Amino acid sequence: MDKEHIQQALLEIKKEPVRKFVQSYDLVINLKNLEIKQTPLDFFVTLHYPKAHGVKIAAFVDQELVEQAGKLCDLTIRESDFLRYADKKVQKKLAEQYDFFIAQANLMPKIAAAFGKVLGTRGKMPNPKLGSVVPANANLQLLVEKLKKTVRLVAKKGMNLQCIVGKQDMPEEQIIDNILTVYQTSLKQLPNETQNVRNVILKLTMGKPVKI
Repeated sequence: MDKEHIQQALLEIKKEPVRKFVQSYDLVINLKNLEIKQTPLDFFVTLHYPKAHGVKIAAFVDQELVEQAGKLCDLTIRESDFLRYADKKVQKKLAEQYDFFIAQANLMPKIAAAFGKVLGTRGKMPNPKLGSVVPANANLQLLVEKLKKTVRLVAKKGMNLQCIVGKQDMPEEQIIDNILTVYQTSLKQLPNETQNVRNVILKLTMGKPVKI
């Protein structure tokens, strides 16, 4: 798959009727020749361009980071707030509403105890590999900017990887770059790279799938 193939798919998609809202571009990588239940896939890809508006980030912080988090994140949760979120229904709603969670490192044991069962099963716990567990003297701005350009790809039961790679109102070059970044990073996660890819599909939220 290369830039020309993606451009051709985008041309095909642009022939579709215009909707009354800005749709997202969904990329689907269909897989083959894999025992996905034995070797599930779960990884993050950091794009060069933000995939969409409205990525929501919540932060578990103490007094050292509360001011930064209040300015940069969509929700700030201090240790003193934990009891307000004790109910499992409240935590499930939290997991649905926010894409990423940041944690101040010294709070992680208490976060795991209070939120681990709900956030952990949904893959939403603050992730050290993603840089989301930070020291008390961290600069959160770079992390927040990174998270807004990060997508998660998961294949644990179904034989496909899927994520949003952008919005209709983004420049075409940015969409193409994001697609290539996701595809190339995904290949590195597959044991036999292109031999494990059945096909790659691009579609709008309400549109028909188009093969790249």
